[in-house]
Amino acid sequence: MKNKRTIRTFLPFLTWLSSVDRGVVKTDFLAGLTNAIVALPQGVAFAMIAGLPPVYGLYTAIIPPIIAGLFGSSLHMISGPTTALSIVVFSTISPYAAPGSAEFVSLALTLTFLAGLIQFGLGLARMGALVNFISHSVIVGFTAGAAILIATSQIKNVLGISVSSGASFLHTWMDVGNNIGAINPAVLTTAIVTLITIVLLKRYRPKWPGMLFGTFAGGLVAAILGAEAHDIKLLGPLPASLPPLSMPDFSVVSIREMTSGALAIAMLGLIAAVAISRSIATTSRQRIDGNQEFIGQGLANMAGSFFSCYAASGSFTRSGLNYASGAKTPLSAVFSSISLAIILLVVAPLTAYLPIPAMGGIVLLVAYNLIDVHHIRVILKTSPAEAAVLSVTFFSTLFVELEFAIYVGIILSLILYLNQTSKPSIVSRVPHPTDKGRSFYTDPDFPECPQLKIIRIDGSIYFGSVDHVEEVLQRIDEEDPGQVNVLILCSGINFIDVTGAEALAHEAKRRREIGGGLFLYGVKDAVIRILRRGGYLAKIGRENIFCSKDEAIRSITAQLDKSICTRCGERIFVECDNFPKDDDVIVETFHLKDPEDPQTDDFICGSRQ
Repeated sequence: MKNKRTIRTFLPFLTWLSSVDRGVVKTDFLAGLTNAIVALPQGVAFAMIAGLPPVYGLYTAIIPPIIAGLFGSSLHMISGPTTALSIVVFSTISPYAAPGSAEFVSLALTLTFLAGLIQFGLGLARMGALVNFISHSVIVGFTAGAAILIATSQIKNVLGISVSSGASFLHTWMDVGNNIGAINPAVLTTAIVTLITIVLLKRYRPKWPGMLFGTFAGGLVAAILGAEAHDIKLLGPLPASLPPLSMPDFSVVSIREMTSGALAIAMLGLIAAVAISRSIATTSRQRIDGNQEFIGQGLANMAGSFFSCYAASGSFTRSGLNYASGAKTPLSAVFSSISLAIILLVVAPLTAYLPIPAMGGIVLLVAYNLIDVHHIRVILKTSPAEAAVLSVTFFSTLFVELEFAIYVGIILSLILYLNQTSKPSIVSRVPHPTDKGRSFYTDPDFPECPQLKIIRIDGSIYFGSVDHVEEVLQRIDEEDPGQVNVLILCSGINFIDVTGAEALAHEAKRRREIGGGLFLYGVKDAVIRILRRGGYLAKIGRENIFCSKDEAIRSITAQLDKSICTRCGERIFVECDNFPKDDDVIVETFHLKDPEDPQTDDFICGSRQ
């Protein structure tokens, strides 16, 4: 079994390769060809966002999809260049090298290798659950901020005005405002025609490659207006070659400069890949292995860095198109890469006539589609805490270094989460006075036993929540000094650490000293194991931990001060009616039920038989 698991980890394609037949090859080829057509304008546009020569976007759409497809777990996800990673690549490297320069390209390869190494290491360490610690609000806020930055970076290409190279978000828009009167009408017209063409095709012919036709429409407009005469910049010819071999810069200085950005790219890439694969899997009914996706993405980026590729991850657009096109296996990703390579060799000279404003228009549309307006509204309306996380992440993306923006969002999310878990819900519970089943309820109007306080804790008792739990227990003494006995309904406690166990043991000792006791009911196995291993079970008292309400109430009421019971007019429990004035207590069966409580704990029930 272990050998099979190892084989699936390093050669996962063996699990689906046997299902490939002629029909599968045909559908995967058609899906791959469709993907390649879409990847052509996307790859060029994304490389522009990343500050790299356009051909590097196509290289990244050729090599990583093959490796990620063969070594990942998803049957349908297509990897390649993405908008979010492209903007992080640009923001990480631009302070150290001029965009488009040889040094910039070299650092991009180093950044890609380091990100892949981190992803691969996390996959081998079985750390796939790490992506769950990055909340949806962080991703929505970061993506929206990245979309604004992407649009900002292309505004000069769409308007045909001069903007300072490498300017910040605010300075870019200040330059736009200062040069608003210098807008080039021919450049703006080219970009608008490209946008309108894509939008119309998306609405009326959604299955057509809108970006490709939009690019051609923009090129036609530029040719009619006269590109050279109206200062419409053209893309220039792409080299008609396959991805060449390359070598990342492994100098100590480069690694130190790129490490922080590599971590951000690694986590963003993993989040996107796992989210896309799981999203498609809900429809295709395929099981996704998050750890295997980590390994696949890591290998794709590490290998890609030696074939002139920059950071890649799962593509929402191409993965969705791949599944909609009927792809059955990752062979579609292989066919997509091969088809794109052939297209690159054939049409590379024609790219000389593609106008930069058309590419800028495509990027603007991509940026607009990144803004998840629906979820932004839902988050802002639903949760103030999540809204704060979204807002802080969004503005951090705009005004601080991009790779740190997501860290800010993650840290804030964790702070809010820890603050929430540090205050578990603790409510008073009493038997209903008229319910025949005498179920436990929470109602301040119901009477309580003057000697016994019953509370329910919903949440973990760990080092972060101990202070709150101890405060509530202390407050019981202050509000009613006579309630020296406390029964905790533990069905809502899923976890306890050593600090929490110490706190319960200390509370049990303190209550014994004041003439009462601490009692636990419905303790889960995981909590029992911690209490038993640390010796806290004996400190609390095994006889004070119960597996049924009948047993708990019978035992506790038998220990109450009978002189107080005979004077009490509340008669909370069934046993109360059986207390004669001479303290000759007759205990009868107590019948309570609570559908919220779990099944009896095997350890406790077994220990008391």
